[in-house]
Amino acid sequence: MPEGPEIRRAADTLEAAIQGKPLTYAWFALPALQTRAAGLVGQRIERIETRGKALLTHFSGGLTLYSHNQLYGVWRVAAAGEIPQTNRVLRVRLETADRAILLYSASDIALLTPEQLAQHPFLLRVGPDVLDMALTAEQVKARLLSARFRRRQFSGLLLDQAFLAGLGNYLRVEILWECGLAPQHNAAQLTDEQVDLLSHTLLAIPRLSYHTRGVVDENRHHGALFSFKVFHRAGELCERCGGVIEKTTLSSRPFYWCPGCQR
Repeated sequence: MPEGPEIRRAADTLEAAIQGKPLTYAWFALPALQTRAAGLVGQRIERIETRGKALLTHFSGGLTLYSHNQLYGVWRVAAAGEIPQTNRVLRVRLETADRAILLYSASDIALLTPEQLAQHPFLLRVGPDVLDMALTAEQVKARLLSARFRRRQFSGLLLDQAFLAGLGNYLRVEILWECGLAPQHNAAQLTDEQVDLLSHTLLAIPRLSYHTRGVVDENRHHGALFSFKVFHRAGELCERCGGVIEKTTLSSRPFYWCPGCQR
């Protein structure tokens, strides 16, 4: 499943294709949205924001297209007028003079005013996005130590989008290894130095994955663009302590760790 870095890179691709150009055509599969499509023609997409796995496409007229890919949704870029060959069901098409962006198979789509956006149920539930460059380690630390999260085990907390949006399983695994923490720990058990390290790493690892794209390994995690230290490396040696990396299941997801240095 794509995590925050992959979602942000997808949004970058969409922005590069269409941002700032006047729309020449807009189409929605949902009848309630299609009646409003003509009003978007001539407007520009100012930016595409990510909040976890949700994309917020902000139009110059003030409306925002909310879309969540869930399990099957996917955005694609095409030439203007091009009809790609696919078995997927088209949900949204936004087109400029030269390029188009198309959303397939997603079912959670809405066109929102600023007031509706501020009250959207999903957006009210999720925490700040780890790829939001305005988010600081001090703010993450405050969330870690808050009454809501400080006694939550890291195994579940780092998958909870209400804590930080954009984290997922491979990031959970790599962040805890980087900090030398076992998944059963919680923030209330840590020293000040450990809390500071974790707060910085919760931002540093996702941003490293996003900015550098890591190292491509076609034999590991479907060619994921990140150089894993422990994820999908069960039975291999830990590069930090030489211990054997193990695999288990935590919060219904595969978890990889080194018992030698994650104590």
